Amino acid sequence: MPEAPLVVGAALGDCVHTAGVLNFLAAARHAGYRSEFLGPAVAVDRVVAAASEHRPDLLALSYRLTPDSAERLFAQLRDRLAEAGLGGRRLVFGGTPVVAEVAERSGLFEAVFGAPGGPTVEEYLAGGAAGPGRREWAQTLVERCREAAPRPIIRHHFGLPGVDATVAGIERIAAAEVLDVVSLGPDQNFQEHFFHPERMDPAQDGAGGVPVRSADDLRQLYAATRRGNYPLLRSYSGTNDQVALAAVLHEAIQNAWCAVPVFWYSELDGRSARSLEDAIAEHAALVAWCAAHGVPVERNDQNQWGLRHASDTVQVAASALAAGLSAAAGVTTVVVQMMLNNPPGISPAMDVAKMAAMEHLVRARVGPGVAVLRETRGGLFSMPPDPDRARGQLAAAVRTGMLLRPDILHVVGHTEAHHLTGPGELISSCTLARQVVDDALLGLPDPLADPRVAARRDRLVEEAAFLLGAIEQRFPGAAGGDPAALAGAVRRGYLDAPYLAGIPAARGAAVTVVDGGCDAVDAVSGAPLPERERLAALG
Repeated sequence: MPEAPLVVGAALGDCVHTAGVLNFLAAARHAGYRSEFLGPAVAVDRVVAAASEHRPDLLALSYRLTPDSAERLFAQLRDRLAEAGLGGRRLVFGGTPVVAEVAERSGLFEAVFGAPGGPTVEEYLAGGAAGPGRREWAQTLVERCREAAPRPIIRHHFGLPGVDATVAGIERIAAAEVLDVVSLGPDQNFQEHFFHPERMDPAQDGAGGVPVRSADDLRQLYAATRRGNYPLLRSYSGTNDQVALAAVLHEAIQNAWCAVPVFWYSELDGRSARSLEDAIAEHAALVAWCAAHGVPVERNDQNQWGLRHASDTVQVAASALAAGLSAAAGVTTVVVQMMLNNPPGISPAMDVAKMAAMEHLVRARVGPGVAVLRETRGGLFSMPPDPDRARGQLAAAVRTGMLLRPDILHVVGHTEAHHLTGPGELISSCTLARQVVDDALLGLPDPLADPRVAARRDRLVEEAAFLLGAIEQRFPGAAGGDPAALAGAVRRGYLDAPYLAGIPAARGAAVTVVDGGCDAVDAVSGAPLPERERLAALG
């Protein structure tokens, strides 16, 4: 068996800081290298002597002092290596950003760690023990998640009120290499009237996102991602003509996955004039199209119910119901979005319990032949407008989400509660999130080892399973996706939320309270209301 390649490391010159180079050597050993460490404050002549003696496949050097002295050391190193006939040696460098910039300018190093926009050690070593090569970024959701594991891929919404500005922003974001999925946010005119421009309200152009008006606009946006780490691109599914729009998105931007609810974007929330039954039927047709074209599907009903203060039980049941319908339609990869802090005030412990129950029932409903990707995100209404508190909330949501071992981390930018996120702010938020992920991957406790969390998870699984069984018994055909049966479960209040009061398509009679978790309670006594009792009260 051939001997593993050798990397020799040292802290150069007078620098005694060794943590960085030792961490690199540890990562290199994990990637299949042997390693030799020369120590702190190693003179240039000793580095050259070691390179001459050991003939390493790679020299890894660090220096964290002043840029001026670093520049002199690098010039000396270049001269000594050339004099020793070692000018072709492969070198990498790690240091503070200002010193890393000097290292990049020197031209000595094939990789520099610490410079803005530079590679991570993991990315550099991803080419294997034989040495790094040009990174080929995976261009499907499943492959991107597989390559990144155990690190989640990062997603963030982005869309400015002009196409040109959005293209320039995506170019900047892609070049920063901190985001894996640009989740395109088009304006409401696009979502509702893409195929009927005569129905668009010009006063609403750019309201809520980028005013995409043609497939060529989409192609421009996709072209902007073809740099840096080549992020995936995906878009909202629209609220009308969804199957036709899916075909356009598939061709123009290679839509990474489709996100569509079962019940929403209808008369239930006012985002479309469609009846509940018509929306359910059109969503089902879109999911069938995705199944036929191999497009992963995310159903986001649980988020919508939670935003209207539905109980945790209803949220868990809605997620499992939606995932089961997707699998029955032939979808082979389902994305389960887990919106934390939804509704606001839920404790991290009970949030984790809810999402663990959600994953358990989703997997039970879709079966072993369907891949389930976990996607965590902070709650839509959890971000405070104060920028410092918002950064703290972002970090807290990422840390809580990491307890759920996500495949996808949906970052909600720290400016979201104040103003539309620009490219620089997006990069800042994703960089913050990556730091939290790095720390979490060192090891987090098992939340289900807490008896309270495990008990809550088990209770939610039991209650949500009862609710699903009651829906399927009372509304035959619901499990098979019959629109009238599914709509009946909403109209009769089996699936219900307090903030649906006054909506003709819903009952709107549920009462919930947030006390750790979010639970249905009796409207008079305030006592917790198990599903058996709540449904019995509906008659």
